[in-house]
Amino acid sequence: MKKILLYLIFCTLTVVSVPLWAAPLDINTASAQQLAANLKGVGVAKAAAIIAYREAHGPFRKVDDLAKVKGIGMRIVDINRDHLVLGARRDTVRRSASRE
Repeated sequence: MKKILLYLIFCTLTVVSVPLWAAPLDINTASAQQLAANLKGVGVAKAAAIIAYREAHGPFRKVDDLAKVKGIGMRIVDINRDHLVLGARRDTVRRSASRE
């Protein structure tokens, strides 16, 4: 009985945690707190560096541009790539498509 109960708890936690991790994160609009909480390998200092870079250079044009931030390498980008999105760019694509 204990094994069944532990198995059910494990399955429930797995099902609940996967959608939370898989939720997309817009690196052009996310706050430092959101970046630190949702990106593996990124803490408060690196999140602040991402915000500072974004404010100085404008929105990221591609996910790989995140590696241009001091302290963020391609390894961190690759680890997080599957749930990173670029909202400003996505909106631009939508606007262009609607004009046709």
